[in-house]
Amino acid sequence: MDRQRIILLFGAAWISAALLTWFLYAHTVAPQTEHRTPIMAAAHDLTVGQMIRKADLKSVAVLTKDIPKGGIFAEKDALNRVVLYPVTANEALVSSKLSLLSGAEGIPSTIDPGHRAVSVQITDVSGVAGLIEPGSHVDVLFTRPGSMTEAITSTILQNVKVLAIGHAVQIGQTVDPKAPKVPVATLIVTPDEAQKLELAKNQGRISLSLRNPLDGSNGVNGLPVSTDVLDPTLTERLVRERKLRMAQDMNVTRAFEEASGGPRTAPTPASRKEPPPPPPPPRAVVDVFRGDKHVQEVFN
Repeated sequence: MDRQRIILLFGAAWISAALLTWFLYAHTVAPQTEHRTPIMAAAHDLTVGQMIRKADLKSVAVLTKDIPKGGIFAEKDALNRVVLYPVTANEALVSSKLSLLSGAEGIPSTIDPGHRAVSVQITDVSGVAGLIEPGSHVDVLFTRPGSMTEAITSTILQNVKVLAIGHAVQIGQTVDPKAPKVPVATLIVTPDEAQKLELAKNQGRISLSLRNPLDGSNGVNGLPVSTDVLDPTLTERLVRERKLRMAQDMNVTRAFEEASGGPRTAPTPASRKEPPPPPPPPRAVVDVFRGDKHVQEVFN
């Protein structure tokens, strides 16, 4: 009897240990099966300005907790939309990286509403030696040429985003080597800024200064800078030269008057000889006889 009881107790303990082991394994070691949701992803790398076609899409299953905000779940919601930001292969598509208006192909869809794209010609000097790239932020400087007293430079636009450099619209983009190189920078500006920029392009020289994209402050007040900042004594020298020229002109005038016998003055009204008054008009005299009376009638 005691032997049977021992066997039963041993069996119960063994079964309990097996159940406990399985329970711990199932909840700690064994892989958990979680719910996954299909979402649309890029079949390959997508570049900025590219319109999404069916061959560019594929469906991937992701954990519900890993679904990105604004994810696209249906293929029809991604077709014919333009990529606004680079998308890597197998990356889930989100609405914030695609254009809002389907059917608008190319770079124009990347321009924010209320803004315009304007290109300015640059060189290695005015373009900061090629350090400006798509997505950079720059200030636009305008220089009006002229003499030392006429030349000025002013900052007409600040914190402007660069859309493209030449034909490249994103960093590292491969451009067709046979395509002509266009030394221009395309800037995103408001319509008012576009007018100001176009006027500056035709009145002087445009150059760009690169700035930190995280720096949103206005570095300058926009007032023009003249050549006084290059040579503080320039204004004083110009004033002295102007006074010297005036003194020289006065000396020349005085010497001429002395050589000609005195200053030439205009005659006064009293010294002028007035012309004689015009003669009175002739009068007509008619003799009138009335009997023994004689009368003369005068007619002017």
